[in-house]
Amino acid sequence: MVHLVPRLVPRSGRRRRDDRGDVPGWVLVTVMSAAIVMGIWGIAKPQLEQMLQAALNKVK
Repeated sequence: MVHLVPRLVPRSGRRRRDDRGDVPGWVLVTVMSAAIVMGIWGIAKPQLEQMLQAALNKVK
């Protein structure tokens, strides 16, 4: 147990890497994902509407 204590307590001279400030990275991923979804939705919207309408008509 005594051997684990130095490993559990970080040394004051050593700084840990902090990735919490990487906002532009996840914002870019979110915006790009939304743009891809909107692009695909714009292209496929008529086909998706037809598929939904056909499925609803079969249920009736």
